Amino acid sequence: MVHSTPLLDTIHTPHDLRKLSEDKLRQVADELRAETIDAVSVTGGHLGAGLGVVELTVALHYVFDTPRDRLIWDVGHQTYPHKILTGRRDRIRTLRQPGGLSGFTKRSESEYDPFGAAHCSTSISAGLGMAVARDLAGDNNNVIAVIGDGSMSAGMAFEALNNAGAIGSRLIVILNDNEMSIAPPVGAMSAYLSRLISGKTYRTIRETAKQLSKSLPHFVQEKVGQAEEYARGFLTGGTMFEELGFYYVGPIDGHDLNHLLPVLENVRDAQEGPVLIHVVTQKGKGYAPAEASDDKYHGVVQFDVLTGTQNKAKANFPSYTKVFGDSLAKEGITDDKIVAITAAMPDGTGVGIFEKSFPDRTFDVGIAEQHAVTFAAGLATEGYKPFCAIYSTFLQRGYDQLVHDVALQKLPVRFAIDRAGYVGADGATHAGAFDTAFLCCLPDMVVMAPADEAELVHTVATAVAYDDGPIAFRYPRGEGVGVEMPQKGIPIPIGKGRMMREGTQIALLSFGTRLQEALKAAEELEAKGLSTSVADARFAKPLDEEMILRLARTHEVLITVEEGSVGGFGSMVLQLLSDRGMLDDGLKVRSLVLADEYTDHNKPDRMYADAGLDARGIVAKVFEVLQKTPRAVKDRA
Repeated sequence: MVHSTPLLDTIHTPHDLRKLSEDKLRQVADELRAETIDAVSVTGGHLGAGLGVVELTVALHYVFDTPRDRLIWDVGHQTYPHKILTGRRDRIRTLRQPGGLSGFTKRSESEYDPFGAAHCSTSISAGLGMAVARDLAGDNNNVIAVIGDGSMSAGMAFEALNNAGAIGSRLIVILNDNEMSIAPPVGAMSAYLSRLISGKTYRTIRETAKQLSKSLPHFVQEKVGQAEEYARGFLTGGTMFEELGFYYVGPIDGHDLNHLLPVLENVRDAQEGPVLIHVVTQKGKGYAPAEASDDKYHGVVQFDVLTGTQNKAKANFPSYTKVFGDSLAKEGITDDKIVAITAAMPDGTGVGIFEKSFPDRTFDVGIAEQHAVTFAAGLATEGYKPFCAIYSTFLQRGYDQLVHDVALQKLPVRFAIDRAGYVGADGATHAGAFDTAFLCCLPDMVVMAPADEAELVHTVATAVAYDDGPIAFRYPRGEGVGVEMPQKGIPIPIGKGRMMREGTQIALLSFGTRLQEALKAAEELEAKGLSTSVADARFAKPLDEEMILRLARTHEVLITVEEGSVGGFGSMVLQLLSDRGMLDDGLKVRSLVLADEYTDHNKPDRMYADAGLDARGIVAKVFEVLQKTPRAVKDRA
């Protein structure tokens, strides 16, 4: 650590921070920003969001009595400064590393993380629950939810705001506005007004006026209330939140402690209902490369602090995300009915590639997966071919719409499911573990998984050609395996797998990109005298029943391999074999799946190895079934 942090060195918990005089907080913020930059340069992670809330983090922990006062951060991308101030500075350079700190808030990690978050727009709902629980218990602590303007675009946030306004419990919501610019410019007048209307004097005058107006006729009372509301809304921009039942304060400069502290203190000392404080910040604040970057250094790998140069490893092969985007764009040239939908992740899903060629046929609906799915359903009813590209972990948020609005009506919506399987440093909250299981249980659903990047090209073509109902295909994060790429995608017959090698004793049936490990395992098994077949299922639904039943009849052991949870592809195969009576004939069947747990962050290769989903794990499972475990396999176990 090359920077000097004399004040930060004295702060081990927020209790230490609160011992300082206010005039020291600017220095604390500067040191905290430098420490955050230095730490993330070592570990990689989410940088821009954290730099944008440094002053807000300091002010919140200084004004409020955390952890007794509950501080909830939406998503968690911005919480590295929070972690440094709350007893985790000694581990901050283990962020997102094996065995290290999570990149998000995590209840089991610290008492200062009252709610775990990694998906957006949950903070107000959780905070309201805590506020109501406090009221029921007769306590008087504060509950503060910090939510970004992007997260505020999701319907769940508005549902929570609406409910909070109706309940009326004392709750503080801080809207961190760093992208949408939904407010007038921030300046001295705005800061003055915010201090004024959040203070006791204004509140007292306002309440007195309300009491006096009660003696007036009802229609006059109504007009007085409207006049006060709209006058204040005109000055501060908070009419929308007032309509939802919140007392609006802002906008204020989120980097000026002289503005933040008095407003937070006023709100802390008020004993009224829900309050929304509108804070305007800048992502990447205080670090020139992040401020100048288009993506505001949202997510970075290790980088040089002086230059901002990121140490990105050169890719050997194209990523699955890029292959999907390129394939969809190529299909879009000859089929003008193809449209692409993303929920605020155009680059992360590859939809941005399609958008460059077809901006009028590309729709970014914001952080609104539920809407994205039903929006796609509406497009499908009119003869269009919507590709709804959503990460596996985020598609969970649109599941009811997928069932009710798409599958039940048998609408041909195409779901491109990125980040299937383990995702490494983002850990359990972002792992694509459950989509195969929750899709395969739906009638008339087609579920595919390409084994490599070339197969993904054909999978996209298959989805374009399929018009009999919903179809989904899943693929992992990261690079392909380096196979030769086709010039054009060729539709695959629905429910048709492919044999990769023929044997007589052991059958390995792979669904998805574990196929390469299955082929390696087959080589090892052959070397040990076990004739091994390998099949690429391609489909979890409908299954290639003919291929699977043939393998079951002609082999002693059948192992299914997939990058998904229990209840997915392996379960579909077992159901088929059970229905056909194949399990009564001595066939030994086992399913290799992701561990039945929420797996913490690690290197993906290590995670798959620990789950037994690499070649060694597959070989070990075969010998376990045969009860002929060699010493090398036993030593590994």
